[in-house]
Amino acid sequence: MRECFRDGKQQSGVAIAARTVRECHGLAGRVRWFVKHIFCRVACYCPDVKGLALLVASLPLYGQGAFLLRGGTVHTISGPVLQNASVLVRDGKIVGVGKGLAAPEGVPVIDVTGQHVYPGMIDSASTLGMNGLNPDVGELGLFSPQLRSGSAVNWAAEPIAMARESGVTRAVTVAEGDLISGQLSLIRLRSEAGETQTVAMHLRFPAIETTRLVPHESDEDDEEPETAVRQEPIPYAEAKKIHDDRLHRLNDFFDQARRYRKGHTKTDLRFEAMLPVLNGTEKLFVTAVREREIREAIAFADKQKVKIILADAAECYKVLDLIKKRDIAVVLQPTWSLPTDEDDAYDRAFTTPGELYRAGITFSIGTFGGVGSRNLPYQAAAAVPFGLPHDEAYKAVSLSAARIFGLEKSLGSIEEGKQADLVVTDGDPLEVTTSVKRVFIQGEAVDLESRRHKLYEKYLARP
Repeated sequence: MRECFRDGKQQSGVAIAARTVRECHGLAGRVRWFVKHIFCRVACYCPDVKGLALLVASLPLYGQGAFLLRGGTVHTISGPVLQNASVLVRDGKIVGVGKGLAAPEGVPVIDVTGQHVYPGMIDSASTLGMNGLNPDVGELGLFSPQLRSGSAVNWAAEPIAMARESGVTRAVTVAEGDLISGQLSLIRLRSEAGETQTVAMHLRFPAIETTRLVPHESDEDDEEPETAVRQEPIPYAEAKKIHDDRLHRLNDFFDQARRYRKGHTKTDLRFEAMLPVLNGTEKLFVTAVREREIREAIAFADKQKVKIILADAAECYKVLDLIKKRDIAVVLQPTWSLPTDEDDAYDRAFTTPGELYRAGITFSIGTFGGVGSRNLPYQAAAAVPFGLPHDEAYKAVSLSAARIFGLEKSLGSIEEGKQADLVVTDGDPLEVTTSVKRVFIQGEAVDLESRRHKLYEKYLARP
């Protein structure tokens, strides 16, 4: 066998090739890399077939990203609950779900007997990581479709760690602003910067606002609700004039984008960003709170021939038949929201999810804020006593959220071939008494420690 030297020591071709494999250990494409490169390298140093066979036999079949969760109650969400079942993960994806799964050689086994395994939750609308000391949530101008909300995320923000503690593994970030404020990004809730995926375009539909609506999160959160609700009203004529002007500008912008699509001599990033919307490959995420806005938004979508998702649609219960007929999905406001009007029923936000479910409308729940993602499971749970089935409550923050954004083939449930976003708990994650024991995002275990947890431990140890 041919020999060579490294650091003054003699090494065989087998050792060189094995070392190269170890250096690539843990990468998702390790096996493919081996086929393309290692064989060529080994051929230079291992002409004997026996040495090559020994090398191939010594390579691990699975890498560091593989593991088996064994013995837990697996809540697939898309199918039945599996008792005493296992989930096999490799290269960030689920490759096996069921009972009696055996761990391949070299794959670590994590015993979750007596615990529950769920798919990670998805916050369908948030500004997670975009608030803080230097907030970057709002955008200036009426039209900024070229901006990506994911580029403004502070990956070290404490609310991201707090959301992971509650079992939230993904979030859809939304840029705020007038009319078209930018693209929604799907982010993975890790502590380091990661890839983001554009899933929709945000449009705040023009509204006749005679009074300002209470934000879901604001600096006024610690004050009495009445101080945020009672304001000087805007005269209707003035509000109507503002509404008509913005609606005219919105239609004109779409006309300009269509002319740009037909042909242009100079690249315009705003219109380039609009092309997927006009071509039907990307949906508009339309914030429309009241009944009139919802009806006008649907009529606008029909006119412009674009697909939409209704967002923060507090009064969607008034137009259920229209929404169902158009097959439009809805991202609801948090159930812990105040009534839109002073004379609304106190439980209006709690009953709407159940009404959407009974109407057969696909819906999910978003927090629409920068710190509320940690309460996402409890927002869903609050709708259960008001008519939403328990199983549908968890689906509203997992599989339904994935479907709304066209991600159901990779996220939202525990099925073979999907990304391994998994949450291991000691009980029902919709209950505040339940603890999240482990979280995996794309097959990678993530740290569950946050500043909140550190403070809890610190003051728990007080004499």
